[in-house]
Amino acid sequence: MNSMSASLGTYTAEVEKTLASLSQQDMMGRIWRKDYTVWKPQPTEITDRLGWLTVTDLMRKRIPAFQSFTWEIKIAGFRHVVLLGMGGSSLGAEVLRQVFGRAPGYPELIVLDSVVPAAVQAVTKAIDPQHTLFLVSSKSGTTTEPLTLFLYFQNLVAARAGKKQATQNFVAITDPGTPLANTAEEEGFRQVFLNPPDIGGRYSVLSYFGLVPAALLGVDISALLDHADRARESCASSVPARENPAAWLGAYLGTLARQGRDKLTLITSPSLSSFGLWVEQLVAESTGKEGKGIIPVVGEPLTEPASYSDDRLFVYLRREDDNNAVTDAAVESLKSAGQPVVIRKLAHHYELGAEFFQWELATAVAGAILGINPFDQPDVQQAKDATQHFLHKFAATGRPFTMSTSGHLGDLLVQSREGKYLAIMAYLRQSPELDGLLTHSRRKIVERYHIATTLGYGPRFLHSTGQLHKGGPNTGLFLQITAAHGSDLPIPGQPYTFGTVADAQALGDFEALQAAHRQIVRIHCPQDSERAVVTCLAGELGV
Repeated sequence: MNSMSASLGTYTAEVEKTLASLSQQDMMGRIWRKDYTVWKPQPTEITDRLGWLTVTDLMRKRIPAFQSFTWEIKIAGFRHVVLLGMGGSSLGAEVLRQVFGRAPGYPELIVLDSVVPAAVQAVTKAIDPQHTLFLVSSKSGTTTEPLTLFLYFQNLVAARAGKKQATQNFVAITDPGTPLANTAEEEGFRQVFLNPPDIGGRYSVLSYFGLVPAALLGVDISALLDHADRARESCASSVPARENPAAWLGAYLGTLARQGRDKLTLITSPSLSSFGLWVEQLVAESTGKEGKGIIPVVGEPLTEPASYSDDRLFVYLRREDDNNAVTDAAVESLKSAGQPVVIRKLAHHYELGAEFFQWELATAVAGAILGINPFDQPDVQQAKDATQHFLHKFAATGRPFTMSTSGHLGDLLVQSREGKYLAIMAYLRQSPELDGLLTHSRRKIVERYHIATTLGYGPRFLHSTGQLHKGGPNTGLFLQITAAHGSDLPIPGQPYTFGTVADAQALGDFEALQAAHRQIVRIHCPQDSERAVVTCLAGELGV
């Protein structure tokens, strides 16, 4: 079982007070009884969002079905599996893909959670559509990105195999009764996995949304669920708060955020680096509302302790058999400098099952400590509405959007001070070279301005940190990065292209952030090739 230790200095007493309060309120017992008053006086989007507490019971019964389905896909000769999803429908699968890889003889999994044309084109070139299984993954069954990607890839497969045969290349993962579920039934998808509807997207990794792609990778689902269930037992309603690991983690997160240390900085062993993508969405979208929130800082390069302000809580996820020497030394330096540090140790990668469950429960506890509902996302719709406005405008006029640079990074950074953070939002195809450039820039900004930095690729982050950006504390400085589309792709049956959708999302988010009185500037690069973007940004970022 995962172990946890903490070095909190002067904050230890505050956490102890929080735990005493949790015990007095019987908070853990009430959560297990699904008592919505733990969070709010009304049950809306609470009582129907707590299925994740017991979903492993259902998934364990489905293990034979997972095995049968996986065997069917291998026998059918599929070489790739492409998951079309966003946010909670994709990030858990992406973590499992990166941590476990694929077992010998299993298809390669690609997660496509972008409508940026260059990203869609890269996946198209990497696969043979006729021998690729597509997982169309959406809780609501109405999410724009996976549905437009489905139209595109369905057209590609049908052009090679015929429309009737093409349906056997598609699988839906969604809630019962959604438009996607109806489409899948009408068109005869190979399989439809109907998820329990009382689980929100960001709490769904241990349901069909995470476990179907995991099974197709050859992950031992039974072992993953075993560790999740051991964590669940350790956090049962009968376990006192002081002995409950999720209560402790939630108390750390919520208490230190209330004390001004709301920049949750996640450090991981090298093999667990992708875990931050999942934690980022879980924590940001759950807590970032009502002007409150915990800002997850993921993938930021470590630097000298003197570069950090007093607004951080560091959590180190350490896999025991990994190459941890450099990271261990950096964490010891942080502890010596008086920064609060929590260390969570994993013996092996299947203990991620326990991490998934404990972080979900801890986030629910932190939400109660902060006085917010961790299961809704009230500020996400604003950016969606703005995107639809721009798409309707394009459909009516046919005129392409004007994208241009608006301000400069320096205009934002002159406003930096303790408690602020810089959010880099890149509507670009992710690549190792671009990652390297932006990571180097983040390090320089931390060292010079002593503020936290975050990085998200659009439109993925709209389904992750987007809620926090608009509904959380107004301490963010926002840098949007866009680029002209050198080549574009039409969306079958739609009056616009993928490039048009990506631009509409960038414009819509820009407008929504302005409406929320956030400080934002845009850098627009005239070309979208990797080299051109890196050259453009190197000058703008001063690296």
